[in-house]
Amino acid sequence: MYKFLVIQTAFTGDVVLATAVLEKLHSSFPGAHIDLLVRKGNEALLNNHPYLNQVLIWDKTKRKFPHLVSMAFRVRRQHYTHVINIHRFASSGFITWLSGAGYRAGFDKNPLSFCYTRKVKHVISEPYSTHFVHEVNRNQQLIEDITDSAPAMPALYPHTKDQEVAAAYAGKPYVCISPASVWHTKQFPATRWATLIQKLPENLHIFILGGPGDKPLGDEIVALSERANMTNLCGKMNYLQSVALMRGAQMNYTNDSAPLHFASAIDAPLTAVFCSTVPAFGFGPLRQQARVAEVGKLYCRPCGLHGRKTCPEGHFKCAMDIPDEQLLWWTSKTT
Repeated sequence: MYKFLVIQTAFTGDVVLATAVLEKLHSSFPGAHIDLLVRKGNEALLNNHPYLNQVLIWDKTKRKFPHLVSMAFRVRRQHYTHVINIHRFASSGFITWLSGAGYRAGFDKNPLSFCYTRKVKHVISEPYSTHFVHEVNRNQQLIEDITDSAPAMPALYPHTKDQEVAAAYAGKPYVCISPASVWHTKQFPATRWATLIQKLPENLHIFILGGPGDKPLGDEIVALSERANMTNLCGKMNYLQSVALMRGAQMNYTNDSAPLHFASAIDAPLTAVFCSTVPAFGFGPLRQQARVAEVGKLYCRPCGLHGRKTCPEGHFKCAMDIPDEQLLWWTSKTT
């Protein structure tokens, strides 16, 4: 029997996109054993996942190197037939190298890619290319020799209990906004979120989603919006509860961040706001009922692949100049 390990120890959104590989492996090898290795904190995304036998968790926050060595030997003892390493850094390359698997696939950017039996170029398209490659397609290239070249869609599976928590808030039509980002230049400013909220149909309730650390931002947006029917849920829902709530929304607003990929994973309506980064990097929406809101070409955009702590030019035009029409495109369909 085939025994697969997929490795993605990067950030939350990267793990969501990696679930497309799980979907593809399951459809191609229905009886196979499939495991996923993630960094501690992201395992909650995979609760009750129907195609996973187990989720391996690497704690990068404490005693990182000893935990890495321990995990590498744990993986080796599992006797995987296939290890697919989506992560592009040396730590995961070390685990792949030591795994003993006969099939070891990964990207050429990994410093230990010399140990792979299948090595694929990880190519980021030019910033304003109209024929760019999405990350799910790049990841699919790692296994196209044992499946085919058509990627599956990422997928998340909220449990019934998660859905019940979401249902308690979902009595009336609503919009979900996930306003935060790790990177300042990826984050639509609070003042712009507030302006948008003021222009949304009055019959819609507004839910602000995020982690505990995002609560002050949520409170600021609520105060600036001066709107009665708003609820700041930052820190009150886990990942899959938030996903369940997003599924029933009239619209979901996100930055170029993990909640964008949550919406893709459940085929929820989405408006993804791209400030300093661009969809051509390969991390944009995947579904038909999604749009990107962006300012277009600027001499300084993009200022990096992942965003920055502050705007290098000091004006933040990539966020401040996004037209309202791009954000409100769907409202003519609501009453």
